Amino acid sequence: MAVVKGVKEQVHLPLYDCIEVKPGKQLGSTLTSNLLRFFVDVTGKTKLLTNMQASSLLPHWNTFEARALRVVISDLSPRFSTESVEAILTAEVKKLSGSGTDLTTSKNTLTMNDFVALARLSAREEAERVELNEAALNSLDIEIKDSDGNVRTLIEDGVATVDLLDIRNKFEAKTRGLLPPAVQIFPNNGHGNVIGNFIYNTVTTFFVGEKIMIQVPTWFFPAGAGPYSEDGGTITHGYPNPQATFRFAEPVVIETQQNFRVEIEIPESDVLKEMQRLYGPLFIWVVLDGYMTRDVQ
Repeated sequence: MAVVKGVKEQVHLPLYDCIEVKPGKQLGSTLTSNLLRFFVDVTGKTKLLTNMQASSLLPHWNTFEARALRVVISDLSPRFSTESVEAILTAEVKKLSGSGTDLTTSKNTLTMNDFVALARLSAREEAERVELNEAALNSLDIEIKDSDGNVRTLIEDGVATVDLLDIRNKFEAKTRGLLPPAVQIFPNNGHGNVIGNFIYNTVTTFFVGEKIMIQVPTWFFPAGAGPYSEDGGTITHGYPNPQATFRFAEPVVIETQQNFRVEIEIPESDVLKEMQRLYGPLFIWVVLDGYMTRDVQ
């Protein structure tokens, strides 16, 4: 359809871009530095992830008035890697005493999913010990001693009962960066949550050209979207109302063919290392809410 010359229309058309972490993958595969950049790389993204047609530029000769900025973070249950952890633990978990949970794996290996289950069970009083076969004990360098303190050379029926905390500590030492952070192993039990850790440990900056339009901690930009529950079982970043978010005192204008971007920085190195271990599915959206001025067709 032909463009009507000299006539413009203004539409409420928010711009959004997202960084996605696939199930079973870690944020570290995307977050290689301490910066998450939005609106910069939109190649190959679906409409769920972005509505941008070109990186850092408005389509055609449009202009945009940014009236609000939101940061939306998903609250989805993580899915850990189903592959054995670097073939470190060539072991079979026989059973967990008192828990009634069978973690036997078909490939005779202990996966990250199995470890997370072990870690969660270790927090329970009724699951303080675990029975492992000899291969598992050897792979973890665990020695089994009798009541006199001597190392047992024969494990009864091929299985020995071991302190579950010892198993967990050995696993943590060997898996290093593959281990999920505590907020994903123990959700909603005082360790905090993914959303809280993210918004309180990062700084968000909005650039137009190379000029900083605003730079503040991420908690300044509530999502104003997403599920909400009063039973305490759901975590959100702000009340899910489009009005319950940050709005600029004056619109920030993005002119024709002017570059823009949003960066979320993690200043602390220790926090960065922990966040890089987060497992997907995880979505982090940045939304510039406002009005697009474009040609009438």
